[in-house]
Amino acid sequence: MKKNVVIGVTGGIAAYKALDIVSALRKKDINIDVIMSENACEFVTPLSFESLSNNAVVTDTFNRTKSWEIEHIALAKKADLFLIAPATANIIGKVAHGIADDMLSTTIMAARCPIVFAPAMNTFMYENAIVQENINSLKGKGYHFIEPDSGRLACGDLGKGKLQKTDIIVEEVMNYLETTKELEGINILVTAGPTVEKIDPMRYITNHSSGKMGYAIAEAAVRRGASVKLVSGPTHLQTPYKVERIDIESALEMYEAVHEHFEWADVVIKAAAVADYRPLNVSEEKIKKSGDDIALALTRNPDILQSLGSSKGNKILVGFAAETKDITQYAVEKIKNKNLDFIVANNIKEEHAGFKGDTNIAAIINKDGTQTQYPVMSKLQLAHIILDRVKLSLFI
Repeated sequence: MKKNVVIGVTGGIAAYKALDIVSALRKKDINIDVIMSENACEFVTPLSFESLSNNAVVTDTFNRTKSWEIEHIALAKKADLFLIAPATANIIGKVAHGIADDMLSTTIMAARCPIVFAPAMNTFMYENAIVQENINSLKGKGYHFIEPDSGRLACGDLGKGKLQKTDIIVEEVMNYLETTKELEGINILVTAGPTVEKIDPMRYITNHSSGKMGYAIAEAAVRRGASVKLVSGPTHLQTPYKVERIDIESALEMYEAVHEHFEWADVVIKAAAVADYRPLNVSEEKIKKSGDDIALALTRNPDILQSLGSSKGNKILVGFAAETKDITQYAVEKIKNKNLDFIVANNIKEEHAGFKGDTNIAAIINKDGTQTQYPVMSKLQLAHIILDRVKLSLFI
């Protein structure tokens, strides 16, 4: 069922950024209703929000609706989540003291869904003892806050008070909307991204992995209530909400990090693309170009997955097989050789599959060779399918 989010926009210079939030949530198939304060309309027109949300924007407590309903009550009942972004000191103070004198504040008072404030204001206003007291009071009553970002503000000051980045706000909203407790009490260790094997201070061996699949699994696991640690090679991805990220570079560093946290884990999902080989000798100085060809001697990296499989006990161990041919054959061999519970296999040459994109096409293959093929879908959707299979393994 489609989720409904009501976004309250107040009169701050960051009001225009709420347009990006509406757009991003609409792309996730979330229905959006927007309520604008009178002052917000001085910064952005209601028409802009109507164009993005495909819903009429409410600005007046006494707007007449086509059907007989009291609008602020109707919107409050409809909402699965209420986001106030940007949230000024004024709206925070109003709600903290029970003042309901316009459409936005009356709807907030009537709402029974999670209510999330994303503050944006001058640093000195945000740090003001009264504002902080109001924020803490609301937190104590069950209201939620997304911490503002730090940087140069519109007034020229430097400090905390910028509206948090759109992707972070959207991620937190999605976590509030989709979080369950079905994996509560389960510890999941995920690996993601490439490894980097140094040749000299300037050069290295790596692969095309973006880390997106592993990060999607970590995000999906947190949404289901699991405790998640993410051992990540170098990526440009944002750490998912509530995930403990452990940064590594080389395969040896990943080996050490995974084994350090292995005992903690109930489930290990090895989505990282780990280099099979590393340079035998790493030059301390940059290797200079010459007229001759050079030979680079490589040595085998330890097989992390196999080392875990040899001592996994009752843990669930999931591997990945990114291949270019004979997918099922290689995947089944890997399951047996590494003592896996199941494997996620795909052909990285296939369109819409592989490393860098946001989609994947995969098969989940069991120890006996039986498999289920899945069509093209987002990596987050596939992550939830993988976790469904993990859940089945945990509780059968």
